Amino acid sequence: MRQLTLVVTCTDRKAAAPEDALHARSLPSGSVKERAALWAERVKGASRTHTLAELYRGDHWAQARRLVDTASKAGFAADLWVASAGLGLQPVSASAPSYAATFSTRHADSVATSAAGSAQWWGRLQEGTGRATLQELGKNGPVLMVLSEVYAKAMGEELRALAAVASEALLVGGVEEIPGIQRVPADAGLRHALGGTLTSLNVRMAASWLQHCEDGQLTSPATSDSWKKWAASESRPEQHNRKPMTDDEVITFVRQQTASQPGISRTRLLRQLRAEGRACEQSRFANLYIKTVGQS
Repeated sequence: MRQLTLVVTCTDRKAAAPEDALHARSLPSGSVKERAALWAERVKGASRTHTLAELYRGDHWAQARRLVDTASKAGFAADLWVASAGLGLQPVSASAPSYAATFSTRHADSVATSAAGSAQWWGRLQEGTGRATLQELGKNGPVLMVLSEVYAKAMGEELRALAAVASEALLVGGVEEIPGIQRVPADAGLRHALGGTLTSLNVRMAASWLQHCEDGQLTSPATSDSWKKWAASESRPEQHNRKPMTDDEVITFVRQQTASQPGISRTRLLRQLRAEGRACEQSRFANLYIKTVGQS
């Protein structure tokens, strides 16, 4: 079997609540260099850790773990790695504490206030806690990455370095075309064919791509043509026929999700609710959120 490296983003949902010091919001003001160095110290000094395979939760992560089996059926021996705003690039076998850190700039636990700041943070994080760079992974064989826009922006320098050395590199999601890396933009129209929530769509698209690798080549013309033909026949415009919710149902949802995802923003929580096929008008959701957890 050919070696294949799978790289996916981490998730907000964790198996345990983070310590107060491992919320990015707890970092003092200062330069990216200072804040990243302090964060790395806190991560390394945490008392309780979990393997990354068991730390993350949710549909996105469940689908990410299944990618390894899907890759095996396509003729690849796959290793799964995680790109994390709190840990850098790590294999899923690594251990780390629960934490709350994100590149989403409007989140309470955002590590930076701009895309440029996120890129600086990623570079510092990789120096402090990261186990490898994309470029190093690309020298070992094909690389399949599943990255959101904010992660692709933060990791832009590494993506371009990977493009310079990789024999085969595929990016599902991302934000822009990079010469040397084949990109499959996110397509919400494939949800009806692939199922799941929007948060797991890119991973499901990656699995579908692997199912079209009949020649054992990740980015061969045959694989690409086969997948594109399938996607063109299956993509449908999204129709938002969401199920209305009562006030009590919204409050229950907010309580459950804020308990399992400490620090999640109100805006992100509303997106998650809608991604699950449920409906709540924005101002009504805001009022119920404040009633439930207060101003934040």
